[in-house]
Amino acid sequence: QVQVVESGGGLVQAGGSLRLSCAASGSIKRINIMGWYRQAPGKQRELVADTTSGGITNYADSAKGRFTISRDNAKNTVYLQMNSLKPEDTAVYYCYVDAVTWSLTELRYWGQGTQVTVSS
Repeated sequence: QVQVVESGGGLVQAGGSLRLSCAASGSIKRINIMGWYRQAPGKQRELVADTTSGGITNYADSAKGRFTISRDNAKNTVYLQMNSLKPEDTAVYYCYVDAVTWSLTELRYWGQGTQVTVSS
């Protein structure tokens, strides 16, 4: 089993910054992609950013230039630094990892979500 735990959400004023963290643990042989989705009220879940084990990153247009995704492979941890936050960034942010377990099964595992609220 793999556990994914997020932290770092909260309430911030527009223009402010937050840093989300996500740590995976359990029966992990290797993690391929790690990333973040978000879901605002009444909207579909959307990809924010993801990163490969080799450090290749991918961002949604809404995140480019403001958010930075990074990871620490030794700690099975991924971070999302969010700057210049806007009210439209308000959402529940979900971390995911594509992990290969020691039984050689690769699955996507999700965190429980962390609320980010940006006030105007």
